[in-house]
Amino acid sequence: MAEIASYPAVIVTILLVLVFIILGSPIFISLGLASVVGILIARGVAGLGQLPGAMYAQLDSFILCAVPLFILMGEILAYTGIGRDIYEVFSRWLYRVPGGLAIASIYTCAMFGAMCGVSIAGVAAIGPLAVPEMLKRKYDPRLAAGAVTAAGALAILIPPSIMLVIYGSIAFVSVGKLFIGGIVPGLVLASMMAIYVLIRVGLNPSLAPRIFETMTWRERLAPLLKLGPAAIMIFLVLGSIYLGVATPTEAAAVGVVGALLIGRFIYRSLSWKTFYTILTATTRASISILIICACALGFGNFLSVVRVPEVLTQTCLALPIGPLGIVFIFMAGLVVLGMFVDGISMVVITTPILLPVLLLMGYDPIWYGIILTINIEIAVITPPVGLNLYTMKSVAPELDIGSIIAGTLPYVAIDFICLSFFVLLPQLVLWLPSTM
Repeated sequence: MAEIASYPAVIVTILLVLVFIILGSPIFISLGLASVVGILIARGVAGLGQLPGAMYAQLDSFILCAVPLFILMGEILAYTGIGRDIYEVFSRWLYRVPGGLAIASIYTCAMFGAMCGVSIAGVAAIGPLAVPEMLKRKYDPRLAAGAVTAAGALAILIPPSIMLVIYGSIAFVSVGKLFIGGIVPGLVLASMMAIYVLIRVGLNPSLAPRIFETMTWRERLAPLLKLGPAAIMIFLVLGSIYLGVATPTEAAAVGVVGALLIGRFIYRSLSWKTFYTILTATTRASISILIICACALGFGNFLSVVRVPEVLTQTCLALPIGPLGIVFIFMAGLVVLGMFVDGISMVVITTPILLPVLLLMGYDPIWYGIILTINIEIAVITPPVGLNLYTMKSVAPELDIGSIIAGTLPYVAIDFICLSFFVLLPQLVLWLPSTM
């Protein structure tokens, strides 16, 4: 039976991470400093020489080039009117359905997520359009806020997803198959959210007063043409990956070119000044993500040095609860971790620890990537770290944070239900990638 190489190093390092997080330090500083201290205790000064090489080896990956490209694509699209057009189409078709504007917001966020891959981008783009319209129609503020905040998180799961790119680079699995594997769970989650709104408003119509305006078929059909640019973008990225024409990184580059052409010639929203702003925002976001990855990789390297993954693997396999019980324990741990740590750090730190256990139990790494991503989706809508909650507050200052959290919590339960569903039925995740 393997043992941890240095219990003092592990204890001190974990305590340091917790203290830094409680003090409000950025996560990359918390993980970076803790890993340096841990390596010093476990291996001495000589051990520090291995740390930069281990971090660089993981970051020196062609697939990670897709991260800044997808961020750039999302930033470009955020400056076009594509989100407004998608919302107009869904709202015109669903306006007579109970809670129709909230349901339209959910599907708009899902479709926008299929073009950007960043959850807060969906909230930032759709929130200013949908929330004021729902409030004007006397929707309950919690219902309005919750629908957009939770549905914005679908961008983490629905491809192209930056989280899946990072997971694929750490787990050495096909990012293309991960992207395609996220389609069915993403659509199921969006539909479950829409069904929840429908049932909730059906039981309490005062939450979303019905709209009795009449709209002709011509008024409904005319905006459908506005979905053309969105359909083109989705086909350029996901279609090229599914058909095997391009790798995810190449598809990201094609998506950037498509977004530039759409923004310049269809929406005419790109000027040199705007483009400079877009490049600045993309650079900042990319650097933030990669520095978190680097420090999280350093922390993961420390855990490997002291043999934590090996000990955890042997311990889990010895438990008398079976593979399914171990999976649910892992999921519960990820949910708790997600309340305090950002999604990127969760992927980089936990994947080398948990994935070997799951592989030995016969689970597919593609399936685990999707399950992990759903856990991260829960993390971004749960306090105290939930980024989507604070993004919604920033784009809808008329809402108080308590209403936003209260409106989002039911969707956390929906995510749990769907997570359990895909844990019990892995084939629902794997069947579409198997057709590639």
